[in-house]
Amino acid sequence: MSTEQRPPLVQVWDPLVRIGHWILVVAFFTAWFTGEDEGLVHVYAGYTVGAVVVLRILWGFIGSRHARFADFVRGPGAVFSYVRSLFTRTPQHFLGHNPAGGLMILLLLGSLAATTWTGLKLYAVEENAGPLASLGAGPALSVAPVVRNAVAEEEAEDNEHSASAAGAESDGEEYWEELHELFATITLWLVGMHVAGVLIGCWRHRENLIRAMVSGLKRQA
Repeated sequence: MSTEQRPPLVQVWDPLVRIGHWILVVAFFTAWFTGEDEGLVHVYAGYTVGAVVVLRILWGFIGSRHARFADFVRGPGAVFSYVRSLFTRTPQHFLGHNPAGGLMILLLLGSLAATTWTGLKLYAVEENAGPLASLGAGPALSVAPVVRNAVAEEEAEDNEHSASAAGAESDGEEYWEELHELFATITLWLVGMHVAGVLIGCWRHRENLIRAMVSGLKRQA
């Protein structure tokens, strides 16, 4: 098809979607590579991820047409139908997110939200800092004193209180740290699947989806 015959480019992704997407990419990988340090860079990268996720969820209800969940969230049947079409001569084409891409967005938003929440809980337990510090460590702390009850009875009252508090704090840190690392790892795998899906889409639809997320422009068909 010649250049003159190609369908015109139209604006699909608004600036908030595009800028938010790339901020998420930078913030998530910054947090990932600074995870062992647990310094302020890691903390603020996590704050950035959380803020963008909240904003993107809100924008999914009040944003531009193709940014809204109603435009791209489909049921399992639509997802499977789209995936099957990729193996045919004429794969289904969507101006906005395709059904499989829409499902991936939901999974990524959920996983990023869980990663951020558990990170905030861990920060609250370890440093007694952050917006969740006043809420305590959560369920892991409530069972810790019971586990140590037999040992605590043999110690002096002062030592009992200090040992129980220190042990509970340790249990809380381990609980939230493991949960935080789990969701971060799940997110990394989802990111990998997302990149693979984008590359497959570029190939099957013969369009540069990466460039579209920079310019916001896509061809109509």
